[in-house]
Amino acid sequence: MTTTKTLKLTFINGQNKKASLTMPDAAGDLKPEEVRQAMDTIVQANVFNRKGVDLYTQTHSAEYIERTVTSVFDDSAAE
Repeated sequence: MTTTKTLKLTFINGQNKKASLTMPDAAGDLKPEEVRQAMDTIVQANVFNRKGVDLYTQTHSAEYIERTVTSVFDDSAAE
C-alpha cells in the first residue's frame, strides 16, 4: 500500500473562476497561516498568466489530498 499526500492551493483567476496549483512534495504539517502567507505571496507576485488571463488573483482555499494505492497483485515482484 502506498499513500501520497498533495497540497492543493485554489485561487480565483482574472475571470473569477477557480484555478488550482498542486504541490506533491509539500510538507504535511503546514499551518494555515503559513499556507495563506505563501498563497498571498503568489497573488502579489502576479507572474502567472495564460492567454492574457491572470491565473492567481485572490486566494480561495487550500487542502491536503491523500491518495492510497493498494496493489492487488504485482507480477514484477517475482522477477
